Amino acid sequence: MMDEKDKKTYSNFDYDSALNVQEGVEQPEQISNFYIEKMRALKRSEPSVEELVDGIIHGDRVMLSRAITLVESSRFEHRKKAQQVIEQCLPYSGKSVRLGITGVPGAGKSTLIESLGKMLTGLNHKVAVLAIDPSSERSKGSILGDKTRMEELSTDPNAFIRPSPSAGSLGGVARKTREIILLCEAAGFDTVIVETVGVGQSEVAAHSMVDFFLLIQLANTGDELQGIKRGIMEMADMIAINKSDIDETKSKLAAQQFRNALHLFPMPESEWTVPVLCCSAYSKEGLKEIWNNVLEYVAFTKKNGYFYHKRQQQNLRILDETIENTLKERFYNTPGMEERLEQARHDILENKVSAYAAAETLFELN
Repeated sequence: MMDEKDKKTYSNFDYDSALNVQEGVEQPEQISNFYIEKMRALKRSEPSVEELVDGIIHGDRVMLSRAITLVESSRFEHRKKAQQVIEQCLPYSGKSVRLGITGVPGAGKSTLIESLGKMLTGLNHKVAVLAIDPSSERSKGSILGDKTRMEELSTDPNAFIRPSPSAGSLGGVARKTREIILLCEAAGFDTVIVETVGVGQSEVAAHSMVDFFLLIQLANTGDELQGIKRGIMEMADMIAINKSDIDETKSKLAAQQFRNALHLFPMPESEWTVPVLCCSAYSKEGLKEIWNNVLEYVAFTKKNGYFYHKRQQQNLRILDETIENTLKERFYNTPGMEERLEQARHDILENKVSAYAAAETLFELN
């Protein structure tokens, strides 16, 4: 209890009330001074192109991560520096097996990648996983939570996991993924796995950057006709029915239905007969068979020349896409274009001009 003197000093407070709020302790800053100084030091010590390249080819993951950050950056000076790094890393790239994995959400792609990745690192392979995370159309943000799904693989010294936002790219594949693949290969990773968002027919973008395309399916997803309607099946080099440990009978039935559907497709350009397997990422069943098929495919297509032909076509596709993206960026960055676009949008909404005519006018003014 306070004496009368103290009560007079603090006469404005009702000390008998339960609603009285006492002064709390002083709160610390939201960001520690140590972290601020660390980030400033990191910025001051920004590595040169030569330091990045040297670090990458010697397996320095910090340098690899920083180079990937440069590749993903939209700043002009970062893109220019990233291209210099990529050019110098090119002679050390191209020696990996590029494996694309796709499937509907919930098919178990991340779990299968972790189980397959752990099996490969156990066989002394170095595995890089490029997990493409869907970007929100509203906020433009991504969760980038694939490392939490691949908890064991993320701590494996022979594995490297890099989640990247799709940023609206076709098929859920980040626009810079091809360049990141080259950097990972230069860093000594002999197996590069690209996990896509899994949005169906637009997965053609993923198919255009990998050697082997694995489609993950589940039992009870439709009959043969439903399978044919999915354009993604035409691009698959193998189909795996995942979660077969839940119901082996239904999984085997689904595998047979997919085999029947594949018979109705023409022979692929690779002349490879697409296998359909049952597997379980949880129980590790069928993982060895999946990897053996990947190796058989690589050997088969190298023998008939399709492997090298496909990579050449991928390089030509990169050229076409780079031209398209560069033209688009230059168009929107033209001085005064923002005001012209705003006026064109206003005219379209007022029905003064059609969208096609407005676009033609903007191109003529550019």
